[in-house]
Amino acid sequence: MTATNVGVRAIVQTTAGNITLEFMPEIAPNHVANFIKLAEDGFYNGTRFHRTIPGFMIQGGCPHTKDLEKAHQWGTGGPGWNVDQEFSATPHVRGVLSAARSQDVNSAGSQFFLVHGDASFLDNQYTVYGQMVDGDDALEAIATAPCQPGGEGSTPISPVEIVTISIERPE
Repeated sequence: MTATNVGVRAIVQTTAGNITLEFMPEIAPNHVANFIKLAEDGFYNGTRFHRTIPGFMIQGGCPHTKDLEKAHQWGTGGPGWNVDQEFSATPHVRGVLSAARSQDVNSAGSQFFLVHGDASFLDNQYTVYGQMVDGDDALEAIATAPCQPGGEGSTPISPVEIVTISIERPE
């Protein structure tokens, strides 16, 4: 099987700086295609990184985060469809792009996370579909920003916005 979207990158422009992602369509073609479709449709524009845990990950992609008045719904939204799991042996190390989901392994939609530290305990349980190739300063700024007290302590006081995501295809 020949993977499509080989060499495709996403430039995630955030209010904390840009993050460049390179996709891994050879291990997760459906997740890659889904992310690209959502990005090209403008779905992610104006969403925020609503969950940040230093040394673990930053999570974004929930459409409810476009509205600060819907903070109680952050982390619960999606595109209206799910993408089945595409687990692989690719480890969850710093900079890995992976699909966020509920307890149902086939519930991924639009939400994603970037690993900030070691998240090897997620290996073979969450779908890895990309790798950060540039933007470590932005990842660090997002992951280490102050969070609100209470609960898990992972809700940023000033959530970083995804301004836009542009897709770059090889010539």
